[in-house]
Amino acid sequence: MIETERLIIKPLSIGQLLKYSLCDHSLEAELNLDKSSRVISPELKEALENTIIPAVADVKKNYLYSTLWTAISKAENKMVGDFCIFGEPNGEGEIEIGYGTHEEFQKRGYMTEIVSGMIEWCKTQPKVRSIIASTDKPNLASSKVLENNHFQKIGESETQFHWKLNIK
Repeated sequence: MIETERLIIKPLSIGQLLKYSLCDHSLEAELNLDKSSRVISPELKEALENTIIPAVADVKKNYLYSTLWTAISKAENKMVGDFCIFGEPNGEGEIEIGYGTHEEFQKRGYMTEIVSGMIEWCKTQPKVRSIIASTDKPNLASSKVLENNHFQKIGESETQFHWKLNIK
C-alpha cells in the first residue's frame, strides 16, 4: 500500500480483481468504501480477463507488477482511479505503466498524485531503473500527468507519444 497526501493506493488481490471486474460495488463493500460511478471500459475489461487476472494468478510472478492498484480518496472514501504496471522489470530495469481516472474525479490532480506515489514506490524496488509510458496524442491530460512527474518524451508513433523517467 502507498499513501500520498490525499490518497491511499492499494494493489488488488486476485479476489479483489474479480470483484472489480464485476463493477457491482462488491469491491467497494469489501474495502468499506462509498460507491462511485466507476465504469470499466471495454479495453480494461479485455485486459483484466486476458492479461491482468491471469498474470496475477501466476504464482511465479510478483503480482504487484501485474495487478491494478486502485487509488482511494481519503476525504471522499471512494475509488478515484487506477494504475497498472505491465509486468516485471525487463533486462534494462524498465517497467511500463498505464493509468486512468474515473470520470467524476477527473481534473482534480489525482492522477498526477497517483503517478508520483508510484514513482516513490518504484524507487524502493531494487530491479526498477526506469519507467516508460505511452499516451494517445489527443489525450493532453494524460501527457500532462507525465510532464508533471518529470517524464521526458522519447519518441512518438502516428497515434501516441512515448515517455520515459529514469529513477536510478
